Amino acid sequence: MKTLLFILMGSFTFVTAQNKTELKKDITSPKAEKIAKELVAHNMPRVDNYYWMNDREDPKVISYLESENLYNEQMTSHTKEFQEKLFEEMKGRIKEDDESVPYKLNGYWYLTRFEKGKDYPIYSRKKESLDAPEEILFNVNEMAEGFEYYSLGGLNVSMDNKLVAFGVDTLSRRKYTIQIKNLVTGEILPEKIETTTGGSTWANDNKTLFYTKKDEQTLRSNQIFKHILGTDPSEDVLVFEEKDETYNTYVYKSKSRKYLIIGSHSTLTSEYRVLDANTPEGEFKIFQERQRGLEYGISHYEDQFYILTNKDKATNFKLMKCPVDKTGMENWVEVIPHRDDYLLEDIDIFEKFLVVSERNNGLNKIKITKWDTQESYYLPFDNETYTAYTSINPDFDTDILRYTYNSMNTPTSVVDFNMTTKEKVVLKEQEVLGGKFNKDNYTTERIWAPAADGTKIPVSLIYRKDIERNGGNPVLQYAYGSYGSTIDPYFSTARLSLLDRGFIYAIAHIRGGEYLGRQWYEDGKLLKKMNTFTDFIDVSRYLIDQKYTSSQHLYAMGGSAGGLLMGAVVNMAPELYNGVVAAVPFVDVVTTMLDDSIPLTTGEYDEWGNPNDLEYYSYMLSYSPYDNVGKHEYPNMLVTTGLHDSQVQYWEPAKWVAKLRELKTDDNILLLHTNMDAGHGGASGRFEALKEVAEEYAFLLDMEGIDE
Repeated sequence: MKTLLFILMGSFTFVTAQNKTELKKDITSPKAEKIAKELVAHNMPRVDNYYWMNDREDPKVISYLESENLYNEQMTSHTKEFQEKLFEEMKGRIKEDDESVPYKLNGYWYLTRFEKGKDYPIYSRKKESLDAPEEILFNVNEMAEGFEYYSLGGLNVSMDNKLVAFGVDTLSRRKYTIQIKNLVTGEILPEKIETTTGGSTWANDNKTLFYTKKDEQTLRSNQIFKHILGTDPSEDVLVFEEKDETYNTYVYKSKSRKYLIIGSHSTLTSEYRVLDANTPEGEFKIFQERQRGLEYGISHYEDQFYILTNKDKATNFKLMKCPVDKTGMENWVEVIPHRDDYLLEDIDIFEKFLVVSERNNGLNKIKITKWDTQESYYLPFDNETYTAYTSINPDFDTDILRYTYNSMNTPTSVVDFNMTTKEKVVLKEQEVLGGKFNKDNYTTERIWAPAADGTKIPVSLIYRKDIERNGGNPVLQYAYGSYGSTIDPYFSTARLSLLDRGFIYAIAHIRGGEYLGRQWYEDGKLLKKMNTFTDFIDVSRYLIDQKYTSSQHLYAMGGSAGGLLMGAVVNMAPELYNGVVAAVPFVDVVTTMLDDSIPLTTGEYDEWGNPNDLEYYSYMLSYSPYDNVGKHEYPNMLVTTGLHDSQVQYWEPAKWVAKLRELKTDDNILLLHTNMDAGHGGASGRFEALKEVAEEYAFLLDMEGIDE
């Protein structure tokens, strides 16, 4: 009733959590043992007192993590009922007996559906007509019984529609075991292929399966194998091995179904090999040899390959083409030139149309061009806080483009658009249950915050219309800012639980992503990485300056590389934030990047730099959150991780929290929650994951004295 009263009054009043903090002072926080270990690089020693945590098999490590979990339980015990309420509230907005929009592929309609009360999907299909009987491919609810974590992926049906390959991970280390199911008999075949990515592709003979193996220690995707149906996987033939440790490899089939394609990719460079899918016994042919800095991707259409590439310094990429039998770049001919103000992100090829996904001034654009007349037009979108992208479009010979649209206050819609008549049909709009959601109750806007160097940083905002900009509103500021990954403005049913309690939600489109084009990414990586952190801080200062909030009510959140961002900003400007949520944070940058036995490390050199080079070592050391923890005050903080995380090892956040406890000079709350059953993606199952969101939201709301 308290929150509702505030909303009805049109203004928000919040109390601090100081009184609750005082009540928790009698609970003793864990104190990690200090065992000094000297780490030396470039003849410069560093001392890591918590290096001993780098061993998940050590009972002492498990004991420490469990002590932190117990402390977290004690410190948040007063919010447990509230967490449950938030969970039920967020779950209550989701249609439990839901299903995807079916798509047709090779004579079958495929769909994914959920049943009420169940955590996992059911994958099924119907032959030729949606009125045909349903064939269950997989009921993941049954398959997941008895497992704390279960992930099924990589579903790949053979051309004759009789077999499906699939991958299963039961540990959350992203080490999938591939198996094959006979869709005629329902039998799962005995052969098991271990330590893979889970993905695979069938040749057109319906018996040869190509798949990607991972290195057992580093988990790098480094080998492509060929499996013949009915044979022992130990006899599988190695087709390609990526020996450069900075590259990963993968295999797939072209949309035309004519070519098998092996890709090799590092942060800066691409290389492909192709083989006629009708001759899987043949040899793959290099499409264009790798050249450092040359990125390209390929799509097949008729007698041409179309190439999306940055060739000739095309920073924002351009589209080129070449004959199928002359694929070297000396044969590439320009189709769409490079443009400074448009980022060319992707293409979809149809028999009569070319569809191009672009980004201009941060906004998604979908351009449609007729092959025969070259007539072009854009799909119309009418605001600045939306996300639109092409969806599943497996068929060539159709006039229908399927795309997905949502905005920060508009639920996701799946749309079929007739590219000839320009008519559209909304096949499905995401339902928000509970009867309380009305998009017109919320304001969305895009603002531009000035960075210290004069750059304007775009920020997408959503908040209730009755909020007044008086400096007293709580704001949750979110960002990622790495790998060129763009966090577009998107709709979230869970987020409504914050908005309806008076929070403003802000997505800061900082450098390191590609929101404003490829150069936006280049300006937030390697020796310019500091821009990512200062952009986030400058956005925070602008939100305070413009009276959206104040430092007493500003909160920050980020995960993985966004957790690195959190670690950096609390070292650089802790006074700006009342609370921070750092999920699976990459915070021990220098030590991790010096250890090439850790999964993903070598492939990260082009993102962060190679610390074996003194210049990059020194630069990383200047911002690495773990190395820069200082004797000063820090905000209230919740840090989360997973024991089996294969991307950011659990010991990074664990060591970071231990060092923060040792050095910080405040009495603010510091919590570490380790999911002992999960990895980088958190809990499996659509509802289990909401419990983690409820925990994070309860932490933030508790800081504002909101408990209902």
